[in-house]
Amino acid sequence: MTTAAQPQIRARFGRWGPWALLVAGTVAAAISARAVGMDRHEMAQSAVLVAAAAVLQGVWARMKRRRPDPNWTGVCLYLLRWAIGFVLAWLNPFFSFYAVIGYYTAAIDLPRRLVLPGLFLTAVTMAGGQVGGWPPHGPVQWVGFFLVLAVNMGMVTLFTRYAQQEQARAVVQADTIGELERTNTALQQALDENAALHAQLLLQAREAGVADERRRLAAEIHDTLAQGLTGIIAQLQVVANAPDLATARTHLERASTLARHSLGEARRSVHNLAPVALAADGLPEALKKTVTEWGERTATRAEFTVTGTTEQLHDEVAATLLRIAQEALSNAARHARATRVGVTLSFMGDEVTLDIRDDGTGFDPAAVPERTRSGGFGLDGMRARAERIAGSLTLESEPGHGTALSARVPLVRDDR
Repeated sequence: MTTAAQPQIRARFGRWGPWALLVAGTVAAAISARAVGMDRHEMAQSAVLVAAAAVLQGVWARMKRRRPDPNWTGVCLYLLRWAIGFVLAWLNPFFSFYAVIGYYTAAIDLPRRLVLPGLFLTAVTMAGGQVGGWPPHGPVQWVGFFLVLAVNMGMVTLFTRYAQQEQARAVVQADTIGELERTNTALQQALDENAALHAQLLLQAREAGVADERRRLAAEIHDTLAQGLTGIIAQLQVVANAPDLATARTHLERASTLARHSLGEARRSVHNLAPVALAADGLPEALKKTVTEWGERTATRAEFTVTGTTEQLHDEVAATLLRIAQEALSNAARHARATRVGVTLSFMGDEVTLDIRDDGTGFDPAAVPERTRSGGFGLDGMRARAERIAGSLTLESEPGHGTALSARVPLVRDDR
């Protein structure tokens, strides 16, 4: 039997049980009336008491609907029903079928301190019926009565204690179930909040990824197309002022080479591939070619130096340093009006340092204006590239005394 079905059965028995026991006791008493020696007067008394018990039960049922909790009216009705049951059992012991209802209703209708006295009264009635009816005749029946009464009270006390323990366990179980329900509700709310937070984090991560990809593409386009187009424009300007056809042809070839190189770099940037210069060579060779070509294109003395033990770097580290060098050289060509530029790549234990120095006009780093929509990425872009791989970029410059730029990044070896 499930716990949920027990209250329904208890409520059904509380409604119909007294009527069924009253009917059972009446029928048993009527059948046994001659056997137990009832006369007509006792039978008439029994009929009146049975009718009174029926009226009492009807009144009790209406009262319980209005006030289901134990109260003094219920105490009075319990005592009145016990009295009727006691007298009926005195007239005919088979009316004990009706009196036994007191065992069931004492814990329901009486205050807690009156439960045991109410059970004792019912046990007195039941013991009298079990020894042959009231009053017991002779010492033997009285001894039997007290023995049966003791047994009844022992069983009542045992079952009452068991019922109280069951009730206490039921209360604890109900409290535990309530606590579990509250915990489950709080847990479900936490799960819902976590789900919402997870969705928000996914959205923020996606937006951050989109923004980072936009910055990457913008920087790559600046380092490839913008610089390439600047070089092409410079070569075409030379062609426009070339004194002879051979000079013009030389600069046109340089412009064509720059255009093809820029196109290749643009395609590689879109697919997030390594720069063209790193496709076949390591970083030192790629930097040497970049510095040499830049010096030839700008007619500036450019030198490249490697210090320390050369190691094969991770693609992302090599690409970052190459892009920083390209941007620094582009800035030197556009702004510094330098006659000499030196680029040094240093392998120092767990770090790689790229130093770029020029003897140009220099500037005041504190007075550099913020980047505009029409401007380049410049120092901010180079610094962002270095910081993206846990590196740093420092700049030293002074008007009239050139510029020195240094990028320091972790030495991450190629794991292929």
